[in-house]
Amino acid sequence: MKFTDGYWLLREGVTAAYPAEVLDVTESDGALEIHAPTRPVRSRGDLLKGPVLTVRAHTPMPDVIGLTLTHFTGGEPRGPEFELTGSGATPRISYDDEHATLTSGELSVRVARGGPWHVEFLAHGRTLTGSGHKSTGIMRDATGAHHLREQLVLQVGTSVYGLGERFGPLVKNGQVVDIWQADGGTCSEQAYKNIPFYLTDAGYGVFVDHPGKVSFEVASEVVSRVQFSAETQELTYYVVYGPTPKEILRKYTALTGRPALPPAWSFGLWLSTSFTTSYDEKTVTSFIEGMRERELPLSVFHFDCFWMREFHWCDFQWDARVFPDPEGMLARLKARDLRVSVWINPYIAQRSPLFAEGKALGHLLKRPDGSVWQWDLWQPGMALVDFTSPAARDWYAAKLEALLAQGVDCFKTDFGERVPLDVTWSDGSDPERMHNYYTYLYNRTVFEVLRKHRGEAEAVLFARSATAGSQQFPVHWGGDCEATYESMAESLRGGLSLGLSGFGFWSHDIGGFEGTPTPALFKRWLAFGLLSSHSRLHGSNSYRVPWLFDEESVEVARHFIRLKLRLMPYLYETARTAHTEGVPMMRAMVLEFPDDPGCAHLERQYMLGPDLLVAPVFSDEGDVTYYVPEGTWTHFLTGEPVTGPRWVRERHAFLSVPLLVRPGAVIPVGAVDDRPDYDHADGVTLRAYGLGPGDETTVRVGDVTFTVVREGDALRAACSDPAAPWALAAAGHEVRAPAGTRSLTLGLEPA
Repeated sequence: MKFTDGYWLLREGVTAAYPAEVLDVTESDGALEIHAPTRPVRSRGDLLKGPVLTVRAHTPMPDVIGLTLTHFTGGEPRGPEFELTGSGATPRISYDDEHATLTSGELSVRVARGGPWHVEFLAHGRTLTGSGHKSTGIMRDATGAHHLREQLVLQVGTSVYGLGERFGPLVKNGQVVDIWQADGGTCSEQAYKNIPFYLTDAGYGVFVDHPGKVSFEVASEVVSRVQFSAETQELTYYVVYGPTPKEILRKYTALTGRPALPPAWSFGLWLSTSFTTSYDEKTVTSFIEGMRERELPLSVFHFDCFWMREFHWCDFQWDARVFPDPEGMLARLKARDLRVSVWINPYIAQRSPLFAEGKALGHLLKRPDGSVWQWDLWQPGMALVDFTSPAARDWYAAKLEALLAQGVDCFKTDFGERVPLDVTWSDGSDPERMHNYYTYLYNRTVFEVLRKHRGEAEAVLFARSATAGSQQFPVHWGGDCEATYESMAESLRGGLSLGLSGFGFWSHDIGGFEGTPTPALFKRWLAFGLLSSHSRLHGSNSYRVPWLFDEESVEVARHFIRLKLRLMPYLYETARTAHTEGVPMMRAMVLEFPDDPGCAHLERQYMLGPDLLVAPVFSDEGDVTYYVPEGTWTHFLTGEPVTGPRWVRERHAFLSVPLLVRPGAVIPVGAVDDRPDYDHADGVTLRAYGLGPGDETTVRVGDVTFTVVREGDALRAACSDPAAPWALAAAGHEVRAPAGTRSLTLGLEPA
């Protein structure tokens, strides 16, 4: 939101009050409280005038410092609040004649005690960012609405990332971003997953701890600052010190929650009925049989909306006209070694029997006059479940428990973005703050049902909407994209942006959701989709089984499905890292190469884990241009070397894609290519790439640890638990070890 007319003037109707100086600083409970009048105090008469801004500096964990800006304190606190999980910190507080300083870990905030208002954040003696004259403000807009605003300095050359799953340019400099949930597809400034957190390549990130609408002006209203504002009397933000982007994400997710580890089976291919297509058990069986006959491994079958009767969404009852024996059907699918997913949303149509039940029990969201809030957009007369009520959550969960008892394994938790403001929540939450936060309660409710009945190791969602903290309930997918190369590219930008916002796992609709892809586009998207965290074939009004496009699509699908399944030892350990450290599986290049300026703006390629570079092809012809960082990389599929740093232009057939291995990496490749959930260490091959003399790397595969070291013209590998056979490979040569062998040596060609 913009308040100024250029640099010098305020917009018509806007008034502003800025802290001018520090009146006093007090210390309480390990925090600093600063009182800052908004006009210089030259006489006692100046002490009779307001406003005064109260600024509290505090720390929830090492290397994270929060500032809470407060104007009026007389209002009753209203939720919701983000659930923060900081590990605690003991700050160091110091004073001198000029400054008051609070330090947490390596990060300090320093407030000028005399002279003009000035706050700066420092680490190792270096200023990261700060707020100065006319940066912090109490702003009233032309309507009289009260906002708190902060502007943090953006140093020369600093790029800003994150703020959720955003589909425009990956670098947010110059953009206006409103943190406000919307069901807007993937081709506009609206987003399903709005996260008030940004990450920079200058050593720090910033999390604005406000669940409602936060408006960011990223080097836009003032091009040398990141501005954020909210309509509130109190606003807290945290500066998170890295110094690397990975460390920033580790600390941010330690504060807001780390992703659960999805089960291994979820990394296989998901096949959907698609959205508005006509289907029954015969159709479903034909798809599954078609996949089996064509040797296309399938892990999950998903039933989209019309598993329920029209205008009944949601009643959680199978449409008996097309599914007369749901328990038997689910048992037959299970006999094929498939997991089953079904579509749900948090809305209750008026025709659903649950509408009357939910109304009678008080579980549906109400208007201020006590009537149920309803509208006709999406489902006629639909209402929303009031997830602020524990009883409503239990009621909703019980409906899902019945499906789990039938044999359903997981849920696609669609929607949760269009949440009204003219309502009264059961727990008294503020409607503006609940608009974004609703998705957190919705997805947490469903995830907890799965944890309870399937166990921690089996719980997984396929969710669309999210807010800060929702990364704890994976997986998330990119929403309604179109069947075009442009939409394929915008989907990738959204996924990388989400990964830079603390989310470890992400998927998208292979081939695009709206429309029907051409065979060429479908094949290109298959390669991209199967080199993503999670992979799903799903569309709107057309099926996505490969043979409906052409026979080559079947071949391409088979090739990349089996490639992904062979890569499961590598991918699942990357998933563990996302779970334990908050570093995403799909990584923007800047996350791995923050010191390479060539990587700062890259958004058409990514790192899949730490060691695989993927550059999707966005053309029928197969022409692709991508950037290779320093060192000699290796094409995983062909073994050809590529030396960087440089830009590479190539043409790829449909069975190929730029998939490069980082120099010095050891990629564990599995012995199974027809399912994702196998013993990844049994028969694993350690493929070594470009280890230099003396280089040593450790590779974990499940409970087994391998160490590979280059000694002269040989590679030596040691295994912590040699119960299963394994192998060591490099430069086209391989040596295999029978079960029980603890070490292997592979000779290399002399350099």
